[in-house]
Amino acid sequence: MDQNAGSNAYARAGVDIEAADRAVDLMKEWVEKARRPEMLGGLGGFAGLFDASALLSYKRPLLATSTDGVGTKVAVAQLVDKHDTIGFDLVGMVVDDLVVCGAEPLFMTDYIATGKVVPERIAAIVKGIAEACVEAGCALVGGETAEHPGLLAPDEYDVAGATTGVVEADALLGPGRVRPGDVVLAMAASGLHSNGYSLARHVFFTQAGWTVDRHVDEFGRTLGEELLEPTRIYTKPALAIARETETHAMAHITGGGLANNLARVMPAELKATLDRASWTPAPVFDVVRKLGEVSQADLEATLNCGVGMVALVAPDAVDAALARLGDDGIDAWVAGEVGVDPAQQGTVELVGQHPGW
Repeated sequence: MDQNAGSNAYARAGVDIEAADRAVDLMKEWVEKARRPEMLGGLGGFAGLFDASALLSYKRPLLATSTDGVGTKVAVAQLVDKHDTIGFDLVGMVVDDLVVCGAEPLFMTDYIATGKVVPERIAAIVKGIAEACVEAGCALVGGETAEHPGLLAPDEYDVAGATTGVVEADALLGPGRVRPGDVVLAMAASGLHSNGYSLARHVFFTQAGWTVDRHVDEFGRTLGEELLEPTRIYTKPALAIARETETHAMAHITGGGLANNLARVMPAELKATLDRASWTPAPVFDVVRKLGEVSQADLEATLNCGVGMVALVAPDAVDAALARLGDDGIDAWVAGEVGVDPAQQGTVELVGQHPGW
């Protein structure tokens, strides 16, 4: 019997181990850049290691964890055949869910499932993840790439990730700190970020019949370039204002929109009122609204409408917080305030209208 007869059986079933090994070789350079001093070992172990003695400086360290993906934005990346930015979206989704409670992200792992391992494509995805981890200040300690022939088409993939962070117990942000008179600071989004792409894709591709290479005057670039604009990562600027100013709570504006996400950090006895007139959303939001004939209510319940993160700060901390965010390159402004409304407890209301809408 030929002992080599079955040596390529796995490859014939659609799984290419050599391609996976090549992908690991290509991504090593980028993973190495996303290290912290506490990270032990390197790529290729069964588990990522992080030196927990770094937590000894905390009085009462609370660990925080978050996991997420990027939804159907991956379908746009596959249409455009550009894969080096989707990692920013993944990292942004998980690390900025941590930072809203004041936690510093320490390390992250990723998971990539694909119909066929194309080493260069996998390496491009990991490159984006690693670069975003550097921007967020967390280590990329490991990950997994899984080939799923028959479940996913050869050019299809999905990504997910999880991160762990830490916050001092007495520095924990949240509803318990929010007070009447707190000011709502809005931080500008870079675009659609990573939520609402099922709506955006339906409007642009199904209803309007546009293609990703269509130049859109309102965007000043192609539709594909606009839709692949990476998610802004707020981690370091947000941590800075949490540490340096009297910041009481934050909300990451993801699926569900501005009002629904801000309501998650509102105490039951208070209400936040935001004025739409305080900002003009990027053109992509207005184009989705008009092209798809989407009601404002549906738009605001699905997309971030130009705000990627909000912070609730004490009135006398507003100037310092805005200055700090500006120094870190974050466009931020006063969007509203917190008050008492016994009839509408724990709610968020948007009033007014965006300029030009």
